[in-house]
Amino acid sequence: MKGTGSKWLSSVLAIFICATVWGQDTLRISDFSLMPGTRENAVGILQKALAQCREKKAAVLIFPKGRYDFWPQYAIEKQYYESNTDVIALRRCGILIEDVKHLVIDGQGSEFVFHDRIQPFTVDHSEDVVIKNVSIDWEIPMTAQAEIMEVTDHYIDISINVLESPYIIEDEKLTFVGEGWKSRWSGVMEFDREAKWIAPQTGDAGCLGADYEDYKAEPLRYGLVRLHYAFKRKPAKGNYLVLRHSDRDHAGVFIVDSKQVSIQHLNMYNNAGLGILSQYSQDLMFKNVNSVPNPAKNRIFAGHDDGFHYSNCKGSIVVDSCRFLGLMDDPINVHGTSVRIVERKTNRTLVCKFMHHQSVGFTWARAGEKVGFIENNAMHTIGSATVESFKTITPELFEITFREPVPSSVTDGYALENLTWTPDVHIKNSFFGSNRARGILMSTPGRVIIENNTFESSGAAILIAGDANNWYESGAVADVVIRHNTFNDPCMTSMYQFCEGIISIDPEVPKPQTGQPFHRNIRIENNTFHPFDFPVLYAKSVEGLVFSGNTLIRSHRFNPFHTRKSTFTFENCLNVQVTANSFVGDVLGKNIKLINTPLKTLKIDKKQGLIIE
Repeated sequence: MKGTGSKWLSSVLAIFICATVWGQDTLRISDFSLMPGTRENAVGILQKALAQCREKKAAVLIFPKGRYDFWPQYAIEKQYYESNTDVIALRRCGILIEDVKHLVIDGQGSEFVFHDRIQPFTVDHSEDVVIKNVSIDWEIPMTAQAEIMEVTDHYIDISINVLESPYIIEDEKLTFVGEGWKSRWSGVMEFDREAKWIAPQTGDAGCLGADYEDYKAEPLRYGLVRLHYAFKRKPAKGNYLVLRHSDRDHAGVFIVDSKQVSIQHLNMYNNAGLGILSQYSQDLMFKNVNSVPNPAKNRIFAGHDDGFHYSNCKGSIVVDSCRFLGLMDDPINVHGTSVRIVERKTNRTLVCKFMHHQSVGFTWARAGEKVGFIENNAMHTIGSATVESFKTITPELFEITFREPVPSSVTDGYALENLTWTPDVHIKNSFFGSNRARGILMSTPGRVIIENNTFESSGAAILIAGDANNWYESGAVADVVIRHNTFNDPCMTSMYQFCEGIISIDPEVPKPQTGQPFHRNIRIENNTFHPFDFPVLYAKSVEGLVFSGNTLIRSHRFNPFHTRKSTFTFENCLNVQVTANSFVGDVLGKNIKLINTPLKTLKIDKKQGLIIE
């Protein structure tokens, strides 16, 4: 990883070396009269402790093991524009780590329990911060679940734990109520009772079928609700429904404008949005961090949305020995934010717009940073320039001036990509269980290694995307290695957006050109796949793609259903190599479909017995 892995390890060790050199300053939260298990609001007391930590050269704040509760009263409220998150006036910061250097927060296995809508940890303009040995959960979580008690042609009966998810029935609709909020049921996923995975062939297609929202709720007794409707798809009696509700308004951990942040041995059981959101930050390490259901509470669901979300970061990102299960969105998403040109004021000054409503208000660029200009039909980068100045006009609009003239062909409707904020990523030794949607989403031109992981994703295990037309999540990859991973048969059991194969390379390129692919240099080597269906690898607009030394073992546990009937599909690709792979059992297809991909640029060996279409 260009040496960044060793540099990051050195920086983590430096935290502890510096602590020794400076005379480690250790504080205990009990020194501030906060004891575990009292249910006392820890927010105000913790602010006093962090104020003292700022006076130390290398502070260590220890929580004696136990339960600590956090309410929004006394929380510091700040305006943050958080990527892929609803825009609200102020975020409530339960634990605000701001303008701090050399800090360790050690929970020693404690439970941090939060109440109402609040952001547990915020790390802002800080450096060399370690958070470890703690779990994050909610007394009343921002997601609910129900056991399916009865299924008929005209209604479904569901049982809800009212102590954890109190509710009312309002206008014949199920509405959950919490500490200062109420939220109507708005989304649903079905999980298998025994296996704890999303029921096959449901996903975003809907486990209750189209128009299920037309149900009418009838209370049978508190905790038992009858949903009247001729549901077009019937879930299985005894399975669980995860009932999605509430806004995505606070991350579990928000890391912004910070560097050398390490999170270790942390369990994220629930949150009010993205699990850990890292934004405009660099050199980040996550070791033994789990976004999973709380095993002590018989839950099926974990976080409200993504597990780890990295937006416009740089340096190195290391994810090691982490687990993801029961999330309501993707476990890991790495991307930049592209913006659209709405006015060319001069030959050096552009007015641009943030195009996604949940990604606005950023300081998108700084003087000296490099920006690429993207023609967003074929998604070609047609030049770059260095930023001279950046000025916010509104949360959606900004003005940017470059040191050099902008290429004359760049006009309104083109997109910009900040090429400075692009990280190297190393994801290893981790488990990606059944979550709503996919496993890893990767969009960065930095060095990427994905190795020694196990995938049981409901949809595609790995998605390499990138676009400047829809989500505006930028980052054409240039150096990706996917090796020594196991892709088990729950992968691709349901359909979501961009799920064209177990590994799906699917950038949104409206008018792809074979001679100028979007992605480059992707190597998929020495992995084991257990496909039950046809599509294993789909690739669009890639140059330099290698699929070699992999083993494909046919599974019969699930019924094939995907509309794509090819093992490999290469669309608008160049220089593709499919060699030295092993096929065990009656692997479906054993074929390669070429779409606008020249046969002469495909390299295969005949021993594999592949058919080219």
